[in-house]
Amino acid sequence: MNESPSEIVAALRRLGLLAADEIADLTALPGGVSSDIWRVDLATGPVCVKRALAKLKVEVEWRAPVTRNAAEVAWFEVAGRVAPGSAPEILAHDPLGGLFVMQYLDPATHPLWKDELHAGRADPGFAARVAERLIDIHKATAGDPAIAEAFANDDTFHAIRLEPYLEATARVHSDHKDALTALVETTAATKHALVHGDVSPKNILVSPQGPVFLDAECAWYGDPAFDLAFCLNHMLLKCLWTPDATERFLACFDSLAGTYLAGVGWESTSGLEARTAHLLPGLFLGRVDGKSPVEYLTLEADKDRVRRVARALLRDPVDELAAVRDAWARELAS
Repeated sequence: MNESPSEIVAALRRLGLLAADEIADLTALPGGVSSDIWRVDLATGPVCVKRALAKLKVEVEWRAPVTRNAAEVAWFEVAGRVAPGSAPEILAHDPLGGLFVMQYLDPATHPLWKDELHAGRADPGFAARVAERLIDIHKATAGDPAIAEAFANDDTFHAIRLEPYLEATARVHSDHKDALTALVETTAATKHALVHGDVSPKNILVSPQGPVFLDAECAWYGDPAFDLAFCLNHMLLKCLWTPDATERFLACFDSLAGTYLAGVGWESTSGLEARTAHLLPGLFLGRVDGKSPVEYLTLEADKDRVRRVARALLRDPVDELAAVRDAWARELAS
């Protein structure tokens, strides 16, 4: 059952953010498929309340532990220390209620990167800043045993990333099951740094000071290649959503990939790039035939273009991200 406004109000009073006689104005916000999110206008100003759902809002059965709410709070706190301004400030946390209260960032000054991209405003400079902040967080947490222990969220990451994006896709594309299963196994076994797990344009705000990351429910100590691949995937998919901006999306892909790879220092750059290039077509296919398909790909012809390129790259993997990009560019030009 989703959280009702009365329960949100009770939680705010329990957390000391709302007086017993104070009336709060609540507005439901769009929050993707995994959480209920509310804007709450208090006497001191607006805040944002987020509560994780046990059953995600998708057509197929998809459940995940609500303890991911605590992992999200912890990721925000680590990211905020490492790269100030890269995550909203946490104002209060109610672990038992599975919710937290965070700083409200006005869309007028903090638009969603997804909305900017849909409008064709694809800025390679901003893509580079996303990469720089990811590098800062990955580098600062790489090889840190305390972070590894605090974010040993393997079961959650499997439930909300590896199973719905790769294993579910393998059930649809059984002839590529071995390749997709190998991606799951490699990703699960690679432990290098703190991973956000959902670096999507819908979870990144364009602030005057740079990117602000939202929705860190998937936070996990593991393979940073997942964050890079997850974000690069969207630069490819957006070419079908706003075709007129295709060249700018591909330029953002190049900027994001190039800036990130130039900053890797905790492991072999070529090894990380190869893992990313192998993972990317699996995620690409997963956004068409996994449990969480992107909502803007509605034409079967567009889905088939994704399938054609992804399946070819799963069959004959490449080790360089430029080769993935070029394969997609050739498909778009055909």
